[in-house]
Amino acid sequence: MTLKISISGVRGIYGETLDDEIIKKFGVAFARFAGSGTVLVGADTRRSGSAVKAALFRGLRFDGKIKIIDVGCLPTPTVQVLARALGADGAVIVTASHNPRQWNGLKFVRPDGIFLPPEDAQRLLTLYQEVSAADLERTREGRLAVETKFDAGDIHLEKIKKIVDLDLLKRSGLRVVLDTCCGAGALLTGRLLDCLDVPYLQVNSAPDIEQCGRPLEPTAENIAGLGQQVREFGADIGFAQDPDADRLAIVDETGAAVGEDYTLCLLAEYMLDLLRQGRVAGENKLCTNLSTTRIIDDVAAKYGAEVIRTRIGEVNVSVAMKKNRAVAGGEGNGGIIIPAVGYGRDSLAGIALLLQYLAESKRKVSELIAGNPRYFMHKTKLDCTSAQQVADILAKLRARYAAEKLDTQDGLKVTFADGNWLHIRASNTEPIIRIIAEAETKARAQALCAAALD
Repeated sequence: MTLKISISGVRGIYGETLDDEIIKKFGVAFARFAGSGTVLVGADTRRSGSAVKAALFRGLRFDGKIKIIDVGCLPTPTVQVLARALGADGAVIVTASHNPRQWNGLKFVRPDGIFLPPEDAQRLLTLYQEVSAADLERTREGRLAVETKFDAGDIHLEKIKKIVDLDLLKRSGLRVVLDTCCGAGALLTGRLLDCLDVPYLQVNSAPDIEQCGRPLEPTAENIAGLGQQVREFGADIGFAQDPDADRLAIVDETGAAVGEDYTLCLLAEYMLDLLRQGRVAGENKLCTNLSTTRIIDDVAAKYGAEVIRTRIGEVNVSVAMKKNRAVAGGEGNGGIIIPAVGYGRDSLAGIALLLQYLAESKRKVSELIAGNPRYFMHKTKLDCTSAQQVADILAKLRARYAAEKLDTQDGLKVTFADGNWLHIRASNTEPIIRIIAEAETKARAQALCAAALD
């Protein structure tokens, strides 16, 4: 399936399943969703970005009520921050995140910098389906007026600088290797490290993902080369982003990729400690989704903090964080949300805070990781032919695990007495059922997944 239209936005292979008509229809729909006022448009570094933006602009301007500001090539979290900071009526980000290079897509943002929650996303999809041939004809008319603001990334950098101790970082002696994936973070993230006065080596630095020398998703397997560069540079830490720079993965001082889950867990522990010291605002709560590692619960237990679990999807975590005034949160794919900066997954804020954590603790990344238990996650999937198949599987498993702790807000999550867990849910973007388990050993996690398939 190479066109994905869901509450998360739209993604497809540009020029094949994702064409200008679909993009213009979404532009018309979002213009009606916003009503009037200003819409920001940003993009990652895919070569199809300029063509996608041109079609999007036509759709947004179909009735002349929307003022468009093109903020250029910027990370997704930066555009989210800008939507709120500039008082925009919404924003659209042209990106396919970590999907392969030939893909592109659209992410939609509301005025407070949060992606559209399910009810708003469904309304946008309804408006999309209602776009008529006459509406599309209007997108071809008239002169296209678009303002530009290509220095807007400075607003994001200033917000991040306010949450760290610049003098401490300057004196820290820390060294960094930065893999920006030739993506939207390629220009802005280096500028951030310049502001922090931290020496760094940047790789995959050209703002063109066609030139990226690794697969785009920053999984441990895909960033193995970063480990070698960390060792050669004598760095204290390596950071890897994805194409739109909302996700952050870490390599420790030995060159070992520690896994995306640990990004969130390290930041959560640091933020809870800052909260205990009275140095940050918020409640003693963390928000994350149902499939995030149980290490987050171990971290929270050290500080007597509450962990609030949500359905899968960044927006669900963001909304829960805002509602509960959580001090931090995010997702186990390397997505960190720091409310003091914004309510989007933000690799740049994560980089700054992790460097401050290292500087203050005077400990190595491997030592910080070793301070929490080690668990193993296993993921598999099952082809899904219908909603009825999903319902039948979930009903069978609910009956089988009735004696265990069950959470049914997103499929079925089973938490066993020993803390191990199993999560079964229908994918939002593919015709599959996802099955994830976590346990003390890889074999046990695999066995839990196998039992669910039996």
